[in-house]
Amino acid sequence: MDADKKQELLARIDQAINNIRPYLEADGGDVKLVDIDDDYVVKVELLGACEACPMSPMTMKAGIEEAIKRVAPEVKAINAINIAPVS
Repeated sequence: MDADKKQELLARIDQAINNIRPYLEADGGDVKLVDIDDDYVVKVELLGACEACPMSPMTMKAGIEEAIKRVAPEVKAINAINIAPVS
């Protein structure tokens, strides 16, 4: 993907994350957008309480992943770099 496409996609994803951030912060957590690769795989990092929370996989699947795919349907996967993947 070219640089302009990547920047536009990152901006959409960042906005989606900003929309759900207050819910994460209410429980002492947060999420940081790390990158998106040429295969349209998004990497995020869970922060604060989300790092060790047993509900983090559910937060990834039902919250973060859903929000990102709503604004960027071309994304193939969303992976948290600091938790085990959920199938």
